[in-house]
Amino acid sequence: MVRPSKRVTRDAQKTQQEILDAAEQEFSRHGLNGARMSAIANRAKVTTATLHYYFENKESLYKAVLQRPVDEVQATLGQVNFQDLPPDEALKEIIRIAILNEARNPQRQMLWFQEASQNQGIYFKECNVLSLHEPLLQVLDRGIKEGCFRPLKPFLALTHILSVCLFYFTVHENWKHLTTDIDRLSPDAIEEHIEEAIAFIMAGVRRSH
Repeated sequence: MVRPSKRVTRDAQKTQQEILDAAEQEFSRHGLNGARMSAIANRAKVTTATLHYYFENKESLYKAVLQRPVDEVQATLGQVNFQDLPPDEALKEIIRIAILNEARNPQRQMLWFQEASQNQGIYFKECNVLSLHEPLLQVLDRGIKEGCFRPLKPFLALTHILSVCLFYFTVHENWKHLTTDIDRLSPDAIEEHIEEAIAFIMAGVRRSH
């Protein structure tokens, strides 16, 4: 039996990632229904035959594109032991992770928007996104029990927190025309967004004394 060389394996992984990158851009712009496999192949600089070698059809590629952000964020969250942090510091760290992840991939909010608009979340529900939010729900629950946070409805609070963190990227393509002299995706702008989001959210969840 001939084993594939490490170089072949690396090249295959690289090609697959390039396809996923290209597909994410196409699906973010056009959703599942409007995206074209030929456009994805052209963007990834591969043949359509190569595209179908790695992904059987457009649906399987779309599912892989939706799952990838979930897996990446889960891996990042898994590197932090939130139980070792006080609830308020744990929440600040989650906010920072969420915003920095979106700053690296600002098109992903439109990917989720397209899924909600076109498919009403049919594929979204297969991504096990709820497990992605467990660290935040646990931090909120612990903060409430310890008296650090005011009484909250954790899932509603999660929704509000994510809105503060992520809506920034959903509206970026529109709002960039209102302040053409400011690059709101620059490192300085993103850091400002993080600090303001933390201040805004913490003011909303802390128990008043």
